[in-house]
Amino acid sequence: MDYNFDQIIDRSNTNAKKFEAYKEGVFHDSQIKLPFKDEELIQFWIADMEFAVAPEIREALEERIAKKIFGYTVNNDTRLYDALSKWCKERYDFTFQKDELVLSNGVVDALIKLVGYILKDGEKVLINSPSYSQFANAAKLNGKEFITSPLLKDDKGNYSLDFDDLDKKMARDDVSLFIFCNPHNPTGRAWTNDELAKLKDLIEKHDIFVISDEIHCDLRRKETIAHIPLGKVMATYDKLITCMSASKSFNIAGLAESCILIRNKNLLKKWNFYNNNKVNPLSHEAIIAAYSKGGFWLKALNSYLDKNFEFLYEFFDKNISKAIVTKAETTYLAWVDFKEYFSYDENLEEFFAKEAGVIIEADKAFVSDANRMVRINLACPKSYLETGLEKMAEALKNKNNK
Repeated sequence: MDYNFDQIIDRSNTNAKKFEAYKEGVFHDSQIKLPFKDEELIQFWIADMEFAVAPEIREALEERIAKKIFGYTVNNDTRLYDALSKWCKERYDFTFQKDELVLSNGVVDALIKLVGYILKDGEKVLINSPSYSQFANAAKLNGKEFITSPLLKDDKGNYSLDFDDLDKKMARDDVSLFIFCNPHNPTGRAWTNDELAKLKDLIEKHDIFVISDEIHCDLRRKETIAHIPLGKVMATYDKLITCMSASKSFNIAGLAESCILIRNKNLLKKWNFYNNNKVNPLSHEAIIAAYSKGGFWLKALNSYLDKNFEFLYEFFDKNISKAIVTKAETTYLAWVDFKEYFSYDENLEEFFAKEAGVIIEADKAFVSDANRMVRINLACPKSYLETGLEKMAEALKNKNNK
């Protein structure tokens, strides 16, 4: 089937957070004044796509809507398990047991609950930095503290795990949980088998719980190795929880259903005690359709994203050459270091919004170790991406000429 990723889709009057709640989401200020109309702004921030959902998913939703009743619904058959297990086996050679699979209203919702279930009083969460802010928020919302293990970064923007630092932090008596991003958001790293094997040794050595957030695992650049689930490397480790979702891969985050794999029997029992088996009837059908019928659409999406990344690299090289663009291996998010253009702690979100009409997320949105760093969402038609980048380049040019 031919999929049109160049189509500009009007998202007005859909309550899209990306377009209608960007002031609260980015600036935490609903009254902020910008010299542009909302419809003139380019939205490069939150991680959802400007692409139409796969027709195979829309068809599944239409078939379910045709059944006319949307009463209490449960995950009471094997269709989702069959679809997801086949997906993981064929793509990643990864298997899991049916009773390990539970469902959550998104991975963030699961993180918040799991931190509360796992941590005792006085215990802390370990995360890498920079990191997705919701890892830290999951600790904060449970009244827990978190500590960070900064990723190592070279002068070309390449990131790696600091195993010595991880070893020291995991050894602490008050650290009982490590939340790991695999692949990593926001840097776009795809961890190698060697890296994951070293991480496995540390986790097992310190006998701590680990949540592996693998929500971006299906989004791979063409030269990148296939995703390696931590659960494959740690095939028998009992304290591992894996979070997977079709939400990023298939642009259905608003349907809010994610797959959580819990091996530990006591933790699984606690989850099932506090959570029922109910699902949203439409969300459930969409997830099943994504994993059972969405492979061709995903392949076409990744090819389109490859071209968008190539365009971005060329554009920066020609027009914003002092910026350091981390080479993306996964996701649809570019990670860019603008330290040569801005002073320390300068507000990049306000600058690009007010001077370019481009909404991005920067530094403080990613916990720490991200000063003057910007995340750019490339999951949009190339024409939209080109317009936004041109606006950013022009704003920087004007800044330097002042």
